[in-house]
Amino acid sequence: MPLIMQVPNEYGYVLVAASSSFLVNVLHFVLSAKARKASGLKYPIPYASEEQAAKDPKAYAFNCAQRAHSNFVENQTPFLGALLISGLHFPTAAAALGATWVAARAAYAYGYAKRGPQGRLGGFLVASLSDLALKGMALWTSVQFAMGASA
Repeated sequence: MPLIMQVPNEYGYVLVAASSSFLVNVLHFVLSAKARKASGLKYPIPYASEEQAAKDPKAYAFNCAQRAHSNFVENQTPFLGALLISGLHFPTAAAALGATWVAARAAYAYGYAKRGPQGRLGGFLVASLSDLALKGMALWTSVQFAMGASA
């Protein structure tokens, strides 16, 4: 039997939150590119070696920017899935949590790139809490759909 679904009127806000996460990826690109240029490390080198990073603060900063970007890429897809699913049942809350995640991930990116691993902690905590809430709401929404309830 086909599933016919109507998205809530507020679902556009969910899509805005999802789309804004793409801009955080651009931020990561800019931070990594600036750090790469400052460090003098050429493509295709993905990270400075441990020895290089220990001797050169600019190489270490490049590694921090690269690691922040990698962490974002690792987390963006699960975030988008949770956001888009939870938004079917909780569009306003999902959009607010999504916007919070995006802002926190921007703070994470900037903090990690500029201050190293300790600089990422505030953004990490806020992003993790909003992500956890989105995943819980996505699970609830999924169970409701599986049991035949509509959004």
